[in-house]
Amino acid sequence: MERGVSVAEIGVDQSKVPRTERGRRTLRKLLDAAAIEFGERGFHEASVSGITRRAGVALGSFYTYFDSKDAIFRALVSDMSDAVKRAAREALVEPMGALEIERAALAAFLRFAAEHKEIYRIIDEAEFVDPASYRTHYETIAVRIHQRLIDGAASGELRPDIHEAHAWALMGMNVFLGLRYAIWGNGEWDADSIAAVGNDLVARGLGRG
Repeated sequence: MERGVSVAEIGVDQSKVPRTERGRRTLRKLLDAAAIEFGERGFHEASVSGITRRAGVALGSFYTYFDSKDAIFRALVSDMSDAVKRAAREALVEPMGALEIERAALAAFLRFAAEHKEIYRIIDEAEFVDPASYRTHYETIAVRIHQRLIDGAASGELRPDIHEAHAWALMGMNVFLGLRYAIWGNGEWDADSIAAVGNDLVARGLGRG
């Protein structure tokens, strides 16, 4: 997935944190390989040997960083959550109003999901494999959206009675737009067009105009 590793955020055991650049690259290879392995085969059919084979590293190297298949799965869910967060953050530039922020964040998510289709299968499996990671994934996204909406209300662009439920509703819309157009789509609609449709609903429901 060509992204950096933040061991504090992905939950690698502190005793297994890589100390060198080479170690960080190996960890990144393992996580990227795990995304493919779990995405293609599912948690139960995936194997540690399959992950190391895809990563091109020795089996022993896996246990330098992770104790088990469950451990790398948990780390991968956290890693993907962080990647979604950074994809949205990198799409935001100053100055942007509240509605433009939501449009840009949704477009960025749609592009990310289209490039990393495995994210849906992995996150969905987390509900049963590691319910705590599954819940944390959605709760942290909802918190970020809620704060953006609160900031938009404070600036006067959004209605003043912002509720946490608004953030969850907005997140739900984004998730299913991603499923329909990024995962199931065949390219008939681009991310910006779909984000504009979603943003129109946000403007009509939360805007002050």
